[in-house]
Amino acid sequence: MTRLSNLTLRNVLIATHDALATAFALVASFYLRFEGDAFFDRLPLLLRILPWFVAFSVVVSYAFNLTTTKWRFISLPDALNILRVATVLTIGLLVLDYIFVAPNVHGMPVAPNVQGAFFLGKITIILYWFLEVSFLSALRFAYRYFRYTRVRHHAKAEDASATLLVGRAADAEILLRGIESGAVRRIWPVGLLSPSPADRGQTIRNIPVLGGIDDIEDVIGDFARRNKPITRVVMTPSAFDPEAHPESVLMRARRLGLIVSRLPSLESGEAPRLTNVAVEDLLLRPSEKIDYGRLEALVKDKAVIVTGGGGSIGSEICDRVVTFGAARLLVIEHSEPALYAVTETLAAHQSNAAIEGRIADIRDRERILRLMNEFKPDIVFHAAALKHVPILERDWSEGVKTNIFGSVNVADAALAAGAEAMVMISTDKAIEPVSMLGLTKRFAEMYCQALDHDLAAQLDGKPRMRLISVRFGNVLASNGSVVPKFKAQIEAGGPVTVTHPEMVRYFMTIREACDLVLTAATHALSPSRADVSVYVLNMGQPVRIVDLAERMIRLSGLQPGHDIDIVFSGMRPGERLNEILFASEEPAIEIGVAGIMAAKPNEPPMASLRKWLATLEQAIAGDDRATIKVVLKDAVPEFGSGAPAEAAASSAPSLQP
Repeated sequence: MTRLSNLTLRNVLIATHDALATAFALVASFYLRFEGDAFFDRLPLLLRILPWFVAFSVVVSYAFNLTTTKWRFISLPDALNILRVATVLTIGLLVLDYIFVAPNVHGMPVAPNVQGAFFLGKITIILYWFLEVSFLSALRFAYRYFRYTRVRHHAKAEDASATLLVGRAADAEILLRGIESGAVRRIWPVGLLSPSPADRGQTIRNIPVLGGIDDIEDVIGDFARRNKPITRVVMTPSAFDPEAHPESVLMRARRLGLIVSRLPSLESGEAPRLTNVAVEDLLLRPSEKIDYGRLEALVKDKAVIVTGGGGSIGSEICDRVVTFGAARLLVIEHSEPALYAVTETLAAHQSNAAIEGRIADIRDRERILRLMNEFKPDIVFHAAALKHVPILERDWSEGVKTNIFGSVNVADAALAAGAEAMVMISTDKAIEPVSMLGLTKRFAEMYCQALDHDLAAQLDGKPRMRLISVRFGNVLASNGSVVPKFKAQIEAGGPVTVTHPEMVRYFMTIREACDLVLTAATHALSPSRADVSVYVLNMGQPVRIVDLAERMIRLSGLQPGHDIDIVFSGMRPGERLNEILFASEEPAIEIGVAGIMAAKPNEPPMASLRKWLATLEQAIAGDDRATIKVVLKDAVPEFGSGAPAEAAASSAPSLQP
């Protein structure tokens, strides 16, 4: 009923076209099969049958989506639907002829010279099938070709850039469709360079594969000699595979003076669009394959709260939540500019979600309790935190207030508001922490684990709230990330500062991290979940920071040590050379979800945590540093155990106000 209520005048016109096509196909098949008197002898009964058969064809066409398919985008699935419709109607004619109309069954005279024969006959029915397919297809594909040629004409008329595509044919085909549909404008591909030998010598939607990626200079030079200069290169997702040598493509294209763009990942289902190639695009291992249907099932039609929604991670989670169909979203943020920016960005999505932004500090327990109780969330994503290691080593008490007490407030408020789940964004620095960031995050994790454990112990048969923590490492392009810092230093002429030549870190994109956070939540809420409340994202192989710096300098067209110097500034308080994924007392568990691992909870009882919290609250109020240090060390005995011996002195927090 919903589909019928959405029909428009365009759909009525399409249905009329299909009805006329069916009528003409049936009459034409009779006319071609029978000559002279034989046709006119059958005409009266044909005219009696025709209206009913045409009405039946309208129903069949609608059932197979021909009535609702936009002709501008007609493709192979639509062609298959045309074949299905023609086949069903042909079977209908067979039934009609052999059971209901045939004179030798019902003794219904058609004409003196056709007694005992079938009314339509096999040849007529076969002719009808071919004519029906032709009549239903002709105008559709003619219109599709008209739109295709018009797009080509507009592209050339608008001085579209002659563009060379780089990547496999499958990726290029999606971009070409985007150009033909008008979703991507002002470029016109003249060729494709593919890393796959199977693509060589082929054409993709009339665009030739001109060679492999190493042929870029030859292809550019050939077009220049023909006075058809290529001005732009577009790299598809497969062009960033390691075997495609993306760094080489980018550097060679820039050396040739070409504009370089990229087509983002095609897996999320978003419309094709071009963006600039960022240096961080070349610094990653292949992203994990995300089950977007699973993420949509998690948040669709749900009420969601995101704390710290104006930050790098929080704003991306907001974006994903809206994209996957949340009914309501409340963004909690203590920074007014950040809140304004994220709500304006979300409003530009033009989604059906009701989006609301509220200024609040998670330290303010009463306000957080009141906001969540009024909103009644289904899921809470807790991204608000203080996270800059050197700053928290200096202003450690602020980290305790925000990362510990703020997280306790959010967890308690989510529980009081009846949420299904709370997901806390944690860090790999919480594992055997050596910094105040890791220490405070580990304490917050333990509180969430203990609360989750206590709720699981309440065997009253009612659905219970899940509280989980998701750990991951450095996020490219996030606030405070090393990549923007290196970019700024390179643009300023150097030097690029690296703390230690052996410093190693994990990296992932904001989008991938947030999608995997949502994926972890789907596992925690699944009936078959393991008894885990800490999830760790698979971040691939760690990257040496000095290698990262050298690579970024080269990608900028400069030489490390010659054009831009690299200076080692020394390890900062709270840093360690290598990050770790699991503590020794946290055995890893395989949960069967790509890109995510889990750990068995290892938390003290809630009674101990509440005792520590009460002592911490009194010590913070009285600025009692010694007591705070004792409490935190007692709560997290492994604090400082992960610090390397050569950096232990510089890694231990000073606990100065």
